[in-house]
Amino acid sequence: MRIKQNYKQMKKLINKKHFFLISIIILIIWRAFLNGAIPLMDKTEARYAEIARIMAETNDYITPQIDYGIPFWAKPPLSTWLSALSFDAFGVSEFTARLPYLLFSILLVFLIGKYATREKLPFFLPGFIVLTIPQFFIHAGVVSTDTLLAFSVALVMLSFWEAITNPENKIWKYAIFVGFGIGLLAKGPIVFILTLPPIFMWALISKSFKKIFSTIPIILGILMITAVAGPWYYLAEQKTPGFIDYFIVGEHFKRFFDSSWSGDKYGFPKQQPLGIIWIFLLLFAMPWIQVVIGKLWKNKKQLFSNKWILFLGAWLVWTPLFFTVSKSLIHPYILPVMIPIALLAVYFWKDIKQKAFIITVSLIVPVASMITYSIGLYDNNIENYANSDKYLIQHCEQNSSELYHFNTKSYSSQFYSSGKVKSIHLNELKTIIKEENRFYFIISKGDEEKMKSLLSENFQLIDGNRKKRLYLHP
Repeated sequence: MRIKQNYKQMKKLINKKHFFLISIIILIIWRAFLNGAIPLMDKTEARYAEIARIMAETNDYITPQIDYGIPFWAKPPLSTWLSALSFDAFGVSEFTARLPYLLFSILLVFLIGKYATREKLPFFLPGFIVLTIPQFFIHAGVVSTDTLLAFSVALVMLSFWEAITNPENKIWKYAIFVGFGIGLLAKGPIVFILTLPPIFMWALISKSFKKIFSTIPIILGILMITAVAGPWYYLAEQKTPGFIDYFIVGEHFKRFFDSSWSGDKYGFPKQQPLGIIWIFLLLFAMPWIQVVIGKLWKNKKQLFSNKWILFLGAWLVWTPLFFTVSKSLIHPYILPVMIPIALLAVYFWKDIKQKAFIITVSLIVPVASMITYSIGLYDNNIENYANSDKYLIQHCEQNSSELYHFNTKSYSSQFYSSGKVKSIHLNELKTIIKEENRFYFIISKGDEEKMKSLLSENFQLIDGNRKKRLYLHP
């Protein structure tokens, strides 16, 4: 009985005029709150935040650095630039590190709204859908290169569609190439790989090549791409020779075809079963991907006759299809297809019968995040279970004592110590113990077990969590 009452209430709510707008505002406020409340996590997020912090501190906007004086060649600098500029403007914190990604997610919400009004649906419907897709909601608050890649792919694809279907508005045919330039600065040539093949597929099936070549200024567009992205690539190679070879050949070809690629300077092998990208898609885009798949199957006769469905379908299918043969991937690789999922759901919206149920299911992840955070506040669970050294670093007297991390220092320890933490090995540790200087020492629980006597005789335990301990000497 209770479930039926809730279901009826949800049906009434979604029919109210401003339901989707109010829902989006609540989702964005909650995501913004989490962006400031949750510590930066190791390894990936804390790494990119630390690279941005070093960039802001050193004022070196040409060469991202993974540590002072050590160039980071794995990714272009756009994400780092934005976080670094956010640090310069608002100070260094988790919230300011993540702020650019939240803003670009909001920009996407507004960019896709017009596709609902064309169907005489609420402007914020597609924004609500995309924000309730788990992958998109998560990456509205994650420091990474994936959000800006997804934005650049969306800009290219939607600008292409507008340029072809509304050629009188000439700005879109130029926005295509701005999107390519942004993509090259966000994550590299992958922006071409994720956009040109689905456009080609669409053009081939819809027989639109002639219209494309007569509408899109390809030569001028290439010059625009060069103007947007070329200067940084040139300056980066001049400043640190070898960048182009490592980034283009290594990161884009060797990483894709060899999951155990030994030349990876910064990451770690990502051994995944072939085809796992489809599992990621079904899990991290639910429930909307299931809705879309069901509607596409039911309306499969329209798939090749309706150019809009064909375009969105090609965009949606290509990315997971491309990564099907790769073993070196992670779930954020599906992020660029969240927009076509949302737009396809909007297109079929009037035919969806169980709207209230689907919307209720779509809110599970945001609501679960609220519950999880509340539980995390109880008995310091966040401090104990977060994959971050933030809470250990907070116990250190930053200006009066040295800070060491046993073996390889973590990126979160670098970020939260403002770059002061140093890696130290056993022989070095024994040497500085004899000097009787005051210093803090972070060690994993696994290494702690092997060094019990040394630690008990020379250190005072200050704090710890499920993974690490913080000691003070003397």
